[in-house]
Amino acid sequence: MAHRAQKVFLKGADSLKSFVRCKSQRRTLGKPPGIARSLEQRLNELHYKDPQVHFKVNIGFALKLPKREACVEHGKHIKKNRCNTDLEKLSRTNKLFIPLDEVEREWSKTMAPTHIKAIAEHYAVYEHLFGDAYFCPVVNMNIDYINGNSVVPAYWGNVLKPEEAQSVPNVTFDSKKDDLWTLVMTTPDDYFSPNMEYCHWFVGNIRGGDLKTGEVIFDYLQPLPAQGLGYLRYIFVLYKQEEILNYNGLKLKNKNMQEERIFSTYEFYKERQKSLTPAGLSFFTADWDQSVTDYFNETLSCDCPKFVYDFPEHFYKKQTWFPLKQPFNLYLDRYRDQKEIAKEYLVKKLKAADPFKEPPKPLLYPNAVPFKPGTPSWLKNEIRKQRLGLARAKDFS
Repeated sequence: MAHRAQKVFLKGADSLKSFVRCKSQRRTLGKPPGIARSLEQRLNELHYKDPQVHFKVNIGFALKLPKREACVEHGKHIKKNRCNTDLEKLSRTNKLFIPLDEVEREWSKTMAPTHIKAIAEHYAVYEHLFGDAYFCPVVNMNIDYINGNSVVPAYWGNVLKPEEAQSVPNVTFDSKKDDLWTLVMTTPDDYFSPNMEYCHWFVGNIRGGDLKTGEVIFDYLQPLPAQGLGYLRYIFVLYKQEEILNYNGLKLKNKNMQEERIFSTYEFYKERQKSLTPAGLSFFTADWDQSVTDYFNETLSCDCPKFVYDFPEHFYKKQTWFPLKQPFNLYLDRYRDQKEIAKEYLVKKLKAADPFKEPPKPLLYPNAVPFKPGTPSWLKNEIRKQRLGLARAKDFS
């Protein structure tokens, strides 16, 4: 009897198996994590560059490394200063005098080319000017913009305003009397033509480091960063010449022709690589100011270009006859033409304006002014926004 009852119970249990809840198994798509490639491996494979094709070439002078004895002596000097208690006391009391001119002079002789090269690589200067080539700036240039009693230097990436860089800068560098040089100032962030540079200054056949002895190929032009583009790079490259070069084919025919200033450092150096060697580098960044607009309006007699971000048009779902839980005024305005709404605000503003009276003073406490009796709640919100200058009242004011 018990055996028969057990059979009946087991049959009922089998029929209930399909109703028992169980945790679903998680299935991985593709290979398991232990076998599949990581994201880093996949990105490296995607952006792989053949080292035999894509490699950096040094087109400049060889960097003079300090001797072993000088490095050892420098290390001993640093250890000696760290153990000097007198220097520590002066430093704690802010009485330690450091000759910055001597520090800069020593830095320019030792680590300056390496540091400037690292900064230029960070700003992608070599990549956008020379492609897969680079050079160590072994010649240190001092570039100063003199504006009355103030001097604004251009270092390696500092920010200048176009108004501060309107005049021709004073450029100095160490050179022998018989050495020949070429100085070129360009910007790779040109908006007149894509994938090209814009030359702002070109002086060739400079003898002995004196720019007055050089041949001006491109007259100096102030930085012209358009409004909306942000910070643009303006780069000075100093080349050492092996001989006197003929730049007559590059001279400007018309100073105000923008197309004639389109330049390519890569092609310029490629044609003259046997006679030119890049030796010095300096650059600054600049963004728009009023002097740029004045130059376009007064000198070029045209409007200054302005760049704005083209936002994608906002998507609204199809309008319905009976929108639930939607404020009717905002919902209806959402599907109206914005020009029509702007016209309504303009007409309302002109009706309230009187040319023979002073404009009404703004309310001292806008939220404390009572509303008229019977004003609906949605209209109260609109009046409150208008008093505080919020929402559309701010956009169309």
